[in-house]
Amino acid sequence: MDDLYSGLNAQRVISPVAVGTTGTGKTGKIIDRKGYIGPVLFSVGYGAITSSTAVFTVTVKEGDATGALTSVADADLIGTEAGAGIAAGARASGTTMNVTKKVAYKGGKRYVQCSVKSTATAGTPVHVDAIQQAASKPAD
Repeated sequence: MDDLYSGLNAQRVISPVAVGTTGTGKTGKIIDRKGYIGPVLFSVGYGAITSSTAVFTVTVKEGDATGALTSVADADLIGTEAGAGIAAGARASGTTMNVTKKVAYKGGKRYVQCSVKSTATAGTPVHVDAIQQAASKPAD
């Protein structure tokens, strides 16, 4: 079948949760790229951010084994981790709150992970999903 729906797989990486100042943030589920082609797109959704000093940082890691993930080189990303995050400043719906941002991994490692942390205790709901293209699509 040659359509967008049949060739993609979406997985929850981080369920909707408030990200606070624990220092560790929320670590995303490790995504196994086996059986998929092309980049892994991480969709990062932010709710209503009330603190103008809150900074949300997105980190993407990669590895050949799940226990040995390291930070991804910028050359292996489409977009940037900073671009998928939220900087401190005035809040406007659709740009710095109540917005979805993205970053994609295009490197060659089998496992990839996306995590989010915040510098402020803000009850801001954040969620992350991963979207991948299947190596083979269902037959018509």
